[in-house]
Amino acid sequence: MGELLARLRAALRRNLPGEEAAVVVTAHFTIDLGTRRVTNAAGEVRLTPTEWHLVEVLTRHAGKLVTGRKLLQEVWGPQYGEETNYLRVHLAHIRRKLEPEPSRPRYFMTEPGMGYRFEPDDTSRA
Repeated sequence: MGELLARLRAALRRNLPGEEAAVVVTAHFTIDLGTRRVTNAAGEVRLTPTEWHLVEVLTRHAGKLVTGRKLLQEVWGPQYGEETNYLRVHLAHIRRKLEPEPSRPRYFMTEPGMGYRFEPDDTSRA
């Protein structure tokens, strides 16, 4: 039952009016939520489905803390909540692909013991 509710929430979230056209532009990459594409100066950045889902959740909550539990449940399902190692591994991959200096993240921030935050540039929403 929990998985069904999670799938319904995800479907409703994907169909929010105006959200399909959301584009986040930073100095180093562009995230187009409508087309599900990330591009940088070198071209399109290939993300795995899991990486994309994490980027999407964090981007939709730009500037706000997203707890590890919420990320796990949004991406992997309601039965997850304590598997923080999943987040560490996937966020490291995302940082290697998108951050200018992966060891010193500028966009995908970790709040130790709390969760993660996407910090866009000041003029990032199109």
